[in-house]
Amino acid sequence: MTKHTYDLGLIGNCAFLGLIGTDTAVCWLCWPRFDSSFVFGSLLDDDKGGEFSIRPTAAGGFTSSQTYVPNTNVLRTEITAADGAYRVTDFAPRFAQYDRYYKPLMFIRKLEPLAGTPRVRVACRPMGQYGELELQRRRSSNHIAFLGLEEEIRLTTNIPLTYILDEEDFVLNETKYLVLTYGAPLEAPLESTCERFLRETTDYWHRWVKSTSIGTFHQDAVIRSALALKIHQYEDTGAIIAASTTSLPEAPGSTRNWDYRYCWMRDTYYILTAFNNIGHFEEMERYFHFIANISTKVQDKYQPLYGISGKADLVETELPLAGYLGNQPVRIGNDAYTHIQNDVYGQVLVALLPLYVDCRFAHPDQLPPEKLATEALRLMETTLDQPDAGLWEFRHIAQKHCYTFLFHWAGGHAAQQVARSLGNKDMEARATRLIEAATDRIEQCYDAQRGVYTNAIGSENLDASTLQLILMGYLDGNSDKAKKHLIELEKELKTPEGLFYRYRHPDDFGTPETTFLICSFWYVEALACVGRLDEAAAEFEKLIKYANHLGLLSEDVDAKTGSQWGNFPQAYSHVGLVNAAYRIAHRQDKPRFVG
Repeated sequence: MTKHTYDLGLIGNCAFLGLIGTDTAVCWLCWPRFDSSFVFGSLLDDDKGGEFSIRPTAAGGFTSSQTYVPNTNVLRTEITAADGAYRVTDFAPRFAQYDRYYKPLMFIRKLEPLAGTPRVRVACRPMGQYGELELQRRRSSNHIAFLGLEEEIRLTTNIPLTYILDEEDFVLNETKYLVLTYGAPLEAPLESTCERFLRETTDYWHRWVKSTSIGTFHQDAVIRSALALKIHQYEDTGAIIAASTTSLPEAPGSTRNWDYRYCWMRDTYYILTAFNNIGHFEEMERYFHFIANISTKVQDKYQPLYGISGKADLVETELPLAGYLGNQPVRIGNDAYTHIQNDVYGQVLVALLPLYVDCRFAHPDQLPPEKLATEALRLMETTLDQPDAGLWEFRHIAQKHCYTFLFHWAGGHAAQQVARSLGNKDMEARATRLIEAATDRIEQCYDAQRGVYTNAIGSENLDASTLQLILMGYLDGNSDKAKKHLIELEKELKTPEGLFYRYRHPDDFGTPETTFLICSFWYVEALACVGRLDEAAAEFEKLIKYANHLGLLSEDVDAKTGSQWGNFPQAYSHVGLVNAAYRIAHRQDKPRFVG
């Protein structure tokens, strides 16, 4: 079977994201927000998805290569055909200006001839309402306006407009620029402005990477993951989305096609750990504030996920689109917002704790620590024995999950720290009781005969989420119990290739067919924790080979073929890579000059 890879490059500026194919086609771009309708969406429907491409027209086909300008989110695609070669440089402007970041809804394409006299054809046909609305075109002096959305989309260019409107090919014999905007148009000199924006955006990303704290262990992979993770943050609110796409199937024909353009509370601890591990506190603070803002609105329970504005209702609907490689349904919204997922209370408390105990952060004024800890404790106490959908959000299965109890345990420890810092003896006593109760429930998941913790009380099934018992310190990595637990998980969930399944038992949609990359990186971390450091490094090196040609990771991998599946790029997978590399580097570090 042929290996399936997402041959796509990612660009973005923390206001929007775009995916660009190796043939220069913009396969996915949503405006004006991460969770808006696509304006280019051929990833899900060739007919209704519109088009924005700069393709060669010479007979005999073409070859292409795609790279990033090193240490940036500036993408270069080079095309070679029989009549010549050219380069397309794609980027979303981002740089400091007027004491804030300039991050417009502006997509810039620089088109340069490299050799010969290549003939190219430019097509630009944005769509609205997920492909249901064809936009009207209005020709102006030096731009084309696309009308029909709430705000105007405008293409400003020094390519003859006739060639674009008629999609006629032309000889590329000098550098050309295309600037696509939503809302505020480009009203400045075209060539010099594009060059300045490119220079300043490149400089911004170079400075950002230089300020990243990482070890020497696979720096290139960590830098690419950090850059990808950075632009998954919707800077306006601080939310970080799980992925830029919707409905890319977890496995072909599985119908596990979900909209991941939202912010999952379950990811909070891991995302903030990743940014902490690479020393980027501005992103942490923005995300802290997003989570804290949600916390002030919570009444009876936290949802598993929220919209990037903090919106609670994310009603799931199906769209009349062909689907990725014909995989249906195509969904927007996500019904998981209605689920009960009780680990979120501990997740929030553990994640927000650094705001109150880490001296690098100014004291927050949005949410008093006593109120946060008291409310989180109450919610954990009242839901302690309530079955839930668990980390993997089972739709019709409710259990008392080990992973949920682990975050009650961790949340109790976080509440203890807050209580001690405040001198609140009552809160400290409540937190201690919660820790003891959570510990009791976790131990009820222990199968003494096999020496392993199962996924839930009364269940025999194993789940990769229980790797977190080791990673979060519930099990001492040096203990025989931790080492045995890891061995038993390996036996059932690890593939010969070093990949890890979430679980192997049937769920609402059958038995999972593909492995989940974040679990594979958790496994690498667990190996490091139990002292199997050489194995951890070797397994890490296996995993990064499942990235695409640019170092970008999907959600899922087919262990038999190495194919990428699931929404792409997956922030969770890149978080896993960053944290696993940090764990290995931290364990490998030795004082200089010591053998």
